[in-house]
Amino acid sequence: MTALFALATSLLWGLADFGGGLLTRRTPALTVVVVSQTIAAAVLGVIVLATGGWSEAGPRLWFAVAAGVVGPVALLSFYQALALGPMGVVSPLATLSVAVPVSVGLFLGERPGPAQLAGIAVAVLGVVLAGGPQLRGAPVQRRAVLLTLVAALGFGTVFVLITEASTTVTGLFLALFVQRVTNVAVGGAALYVAVRRGAPALSGGGLRRSSLPAFAFVGLADVAANGTYAVAAQHGPVTVAAVLASLYPLVTALAALGFLRERLRAVQAAGAGLALVGTVLLAAG
Repeated sequence: MTALFALATSLLWGLADFGGGLLTRRTPALTVVVVSQTIAAAVLGVIVLATGGWSEAGPRLWFAVAAGVVGPVALLSFYQALALGPMGVVSPLATLSVAVPVSVGLFLGERPGPAQLAGIAVAVLGVVLAGGPQLRGAPVQRRAVLLTLVAALGFGTVFVLITEASTTVTGLFLALFVQRVTNVAVGGAALYVAVRRGAPALSGGGLRRSSLPAFAFVGLADVAANGTYAVAAQHGPVTVAAVLASLYPLVTALAALGFLRERLRAVQAAGAGLALVGTVLLAAG
């Protein structure tokens, strides 16, 4: 079950990142975050009311609030790092986020077997290579590296926090709702400050109604990914769940290959193969 839900997480996050990347080509990144998360919060609010999720309210929801605060900060740091580039360095470096939940799992006493340890090493190397690391070319700004590390730490922290935010399915819906409302509040405040400083909130064409389904997909896919990861981490080793969930950059690359006809570099193809081998080792272990 852990491997299945963790792989579902990587699929959903990868597609959400792909959709978000397309939207940010014509809409400011912060606006994409706020609009997509607002739609997700509205849908989750209906689900919470329908399932009676409010009865699960308790101290654990503070973990969801914390995840909602950390998430937008990490995402904004990541987007800024990508803007500074080069993306061939920034994107693979962000996969260091897996170190946070893996470290927590080891601290809590999880001891992966030899096959799983090998799978972790192979899968992480595969994800880094699948991102197409740029080993030569443009120099990397120190600020880009720092922002990427902040983003990686933030993403990994969200992994841990959302796992602790609930113990039941209805409680998980409530926790995800609280996280999204906090996301919107933090992101909305950041967007307000950016607009006051002269940054545009929308592109020249404004927010088109035809693009709302795309915003909804990005927001809901991100929510679903958080949910499947929480289930995976609660029903199996966090070390395994975190590594399998971190395969999402590979999904994004494959989506770009299929929909945008982007070509995979040889290093990316090799990374995809290693990631697959690592997945098999983790699932078998």
